[in-house]
Amino acid sequence: MEDFLVLVLSSVAVIIISQLLKVLLNLTWRPYAITKWYREQGILGPDYKFMKGSNEEIGNLKLGAQKVPMDVNSHDFTPRVLPHYHKWMSLYGRNFLFWFGSMPRICITDMELVKQILSNKSGWYPKSDPHPTLLTILGKGLVLIDGPDWARHRRVVNPAFTIEKLKMMTKKMTGCAKSMIEGWENQIAQEKSKQAEIELHKYFLELAADIIAHTAFGSSYIKGKEVFLSQKELLTLAIATLFNVRIPGFGYLPTPNNRKRWSLDKKVRTTLKQIINERMKSRDGGYGNDLLGLMLETCMAGGKENDKNRMTMDEIIDECKTFFFAGHETTSHLLTWTMFLLSTNQDWQEKLREEVSQECGMEVPDADVLAKLKLVNMVLLEALRIYGPVLQALRKASQDMDLGTIKPLMGTSIAIPIAMLRHDKEIWGPDADKFNPLRFENGLSKAAKHPNALLSFSIGPRACIGQNFAMLEAKAVIAMILQRFSFSISPNYIHEPIDRITLQPKFGLQVILRPLHA
Repeated sequence: MEDFLVLVLSSVAVIIISQLLKVLLNLTWRPYAITKWYREQGILGPDYKFMKGSNEEIGNLKLGAQKVPMDVNSHDFTPRVLPHYHKWMSLYGRNFLFWFGSMPRICITDMELVKQILSNKSGWYPKSDPHPTLLTILGKGLVLIDGPDWARHRRVVNPAFTIEKLKMMTKKMTGCAKSMIEGWENQIAQEKSKQAEIELHKYFLELAADIIAHTAFGSSYIKGKEVFLSQKELLTLAIATLFNVRIPGFGYLPTPNNRKRWSLDKKVRTTLKQIINERMKSRDGGYGNDLLGLMLETCMAGGKENDKNRMTMDEIIDECKTFFFAGHETTSHLLTWTMFLLSTNQDWQEKLREEVSQECGMEVPDADVLAKLKLVNMVLLEALRIYGPVLQALRKASQDMDLGTIKPLMGTSIAIPIAMLRHDKEIWGPDADKFNPLRFENGLSKAAKHPNALLSFSIGPRACIGQNFAMLEAKAVIAMILQRFSFSISPNYIHEPIDRITLQPKFGLQVILRPLHA
């Protein structure tokens, strides 16, 4: 018996030592071998630092860049938000190598290569491994999964985003917006000056959560809002730990951050499971016309031919998490930055108000009316270009391959600095840092030198499935605000865009609202 125990313990010790050696090699010899491989191709970059990679330098550069607020009329926030890209591009060129911990990343800024990466249908450039807390927030939904699972999920979710289904959701969008606007009107009515300073960003965060809760969960929207609050806490946790050194296996230890992440995830999953079970028990002639109902309808359809569309309870939960977070972050920030641009460009505010007045007067706009608002659409596209929520896209090489003249090694992460590309004068012309919605007058594909330059909802087969939902919601809310208020930027607003996973105003958006009608 003693000999057996000695044998087992010896085997375990060998396994542990071999794993530790593997980790040590990954943290020491491997980075230098990878650096040598890319330098031979002419791809340079900052030196690798043991375990930290480039994380410490990125953090220090960001802290230094954020010390001084921007001028309210300046839109070139990239040196402030992405200072490491600015520094390394000036030192090493448009394509360079840097390190996220021990993970190599190549920055790619050539639009043809970007198109090749994002449009690939062969699975050569899957999503990079996400931060653990981001994985908890989003779940293994459409945003993060790849391969056959992605194709199956896409088939199930796609029916919820057809034009006809979106038209049905418009009434819920405008109903939520009307409640928010009535609250503003009541607040202004209490002011002697008949105007009020409103912090819009806070309201748009609440509004986007309200709309998604209604359109995703219908009558269970109150529980849906509970999911939003938990995801908000998880986002705060992700921001605080994003640049921490990630040690293999550390995510399984019961540290305070891990315990909090597990607790919040359990709360989210339990709430969503309750909503789903209630829907499946109480259905009467269908599962409902909201996102959850349409997913269940597709999943539960009878017949062997529908087996390819089956999703487990965990998969349905993950898709709900993905839709809630991705839809909320996209639309709330798009509304915020659009209102900022209209507050500082009164001429365009008047043009849009006139268009809305011509198309629907004071009536609540429906989907058909919203489709006619060309100027509103142009301004939203320009807001997405200048202040798009997504700052970068990450992919990885699934194997050793050729990418133009670059030969990425298998496992190398590929960073596409989307915000930098949207402000690139070589792509958008000399006014790239100016607010000019007229660049979209002849359509999206002709606005820049490259037809796919906007990238706000990505391109190719992995393009955001909810982009029409987000644009419809933004059009509806902006149109209803223009019907009822004129507005200008408050003297109390401080222009400090900041990277909190998505691009947000650091201190919110303070705007002076004035009712147009008694």
